[in-house]
Amino acid sequence: MAQVAAEVGDIDGNVERILAAWRLAAERGADVVVFTELTVTGYPPEDLLLKDEFVEANLAAVDRLAAEGPRSTTAVVGHVGAGGGDATDAAHWDVALASRALTNSVTVLRDNAVVTRYDKLRLPNYGVFDEARYFSPGGRPAVVDVDGRRVGVIVCEDLWHEQGPAHTAVTAGAEVLLVLNASPYHRGKRADRERWATYHAAKSGVPVVYVNVVGGQDEVVFDGDSFAVDRAGRVIARAAQFTEDLVVVDVDAPAPETPDTSGRLDETGEVWHALVRSVGDYCRRNGFQEVIVGLSGGIDSAVTAAIAADALGGDHVLGVAMPSPYSSDHSLDDAAETARLTGCRYEVLAIGGPLAAVSEVLDDLVVTGYERVDGQRAGVAYENLQARLRGVITMALANERGSIVLTTGNKSEYAVGYATLYGDMAGGFAPLKDVPKGLVYELARWRNRSSPAVPERTIGKPPSAELRPGQLDQDSLPGYDVLDAIIEAYVERDLGIAAIVAEGHDEAVVRRVIGLIDRAEYKRRQAAPGPKITERAFGRDRRVPISSGWRG
Repeated sequence: MAQVAAEVGDIDGNVERILAAWRLAAERGADVVVFTELTVTGYPPEDLLLKDEFVEANLAAVDRLAAEGPRSTTAVVGHVGAGGGDATDAAHWDVALASRALTNSVTVLRDNAVVTRYDKLRLPNYGVFDEARYFSPGGRPAVVDVDGRRVGVIVCEDLWHEQGPAHTAVTAGAEVLLVLNASPYHRGKRADRERWATYHAAKSGVPVVYVNVVGGQDEVVFDGDSFAVDRAGRVIARAAQFTEDLVVVDVDAPAPETPDTSGRLDETGEVWHALVRSVGDYCRRNGFQEVIVGLSGGIDSAVTAAIAADALGGDHVLGVAMPSPYSSDHSLDDAAETARLTGCRYEVLAIGGPLAAVSEVLDDLVVTGYERVDGQRAGVAYENLQARLRGVITMALANERGSIVLTTGNKSEYAVGYATLYGDMAGGFAPLKDVPKGLVYELARWRNRSSPAVPERTIGKPPSAELRPGQLDQDSLPGYDVLDAIIEAYVERDLGIAAIVAEGHDEAVVRRVIGLIDRAEYKRRQAAPGPKITERAFGRDRRVPISSGWRG
């Protein structure tokens, strides 16, 4: 099982990764080495597939692999195919792309020659997947002899159906099923994968080898976590989580009586490592050696800084505290403590002067200041002005230093619009974009069990934006336990108002929260990308119209 970090678009680099793992597998005596879905191009290549040169370079890479791979071990490699598939299949609706007959393909290579090719049949077109936009579906099963065994080859979604290609391959004589995957991580995903592998193994009486890619790619992160099950559906081998690995497994070996779960991450630990891997890969693959985090002394900025430090090292993180006249002394102390615990560099750049200057420019057009003799009270515009000044400062530092700003907002805030455009939303990547507020606290506690990274006082104090005197988040929002539950029901499960109320929530609160979520869509369209860790994230995973009259 060659669990490699194939990078989208890096065809030459991916070929080197494949050859290195293939040669190592041969040295270890493997009969066959299984790679991941679209290993040659990386996943998902998206509109790179519209470039003929890209497709041709990918095909030339397969020829190179055939010529340079070791002769002693069969390799099963994912790539983009051309001139195949069934473009008339009803599942493929894009006529223009169908004429190019691209396929999500696998080629079996042995002894410097192509043995056979398989074209993926089931093309997912939901959530983060757009495969029907680019590919034509295949049809024929691929079963090939490898050292006296009949081996079937399928790809990812092909496994997730009772009577799909997995069943067809077994019917055609497969004694082992090899599954190449690019399966993005979200909480609970491992159980879903293992359930389908176990189902097909137990039903058909054949071992199933499930190999998954690893690494962060824009808004998704792949966790690896490859595994093999025996003919009874019992797990007999696992690869590492969130890192590259090469695991040699004998599919005929008896399953251990007690499965080895040592070193496996719990659910919160999986999320932490997913975020760390995502931030690290996003920065490395886009040429950023330093990140900038605005440190407020609050939980979100502290957790973001800790993630960044784990991903890149504290010396590659610049924390910037930007106190206003309404910032508390303890928040400034907590920001400094976050910098100390994470080992990041730290600057304090007060915004009182800029705030006064902009207030003078705006004059009476915007009510500013909280100590006015005329009785008028500053409102949200003045609060947002402070956030926007902080955005100006962090972006100026990023421009000067060639760095990237990490935004610190969480899913709860993005959902209801409690994030300021061109303010705390300013930046290039949003690590907590899909992390509900309650989970942010869980992550902080989980991380601190290894070594202190988030100040304990930050974890214990009530959340506040500190944009006006005495402000607390729950002055204007329901408690985060209630808020997160409604967001999960509406955003991730697509429940309507009546269904959410039936789960025990107050109807007035539900209507208010859903109204906030719907009205904030225009903001989220302008937000930085961030990693998906729930079943349904904002962004490409959830596509709703900005302008909509639906209020259900």
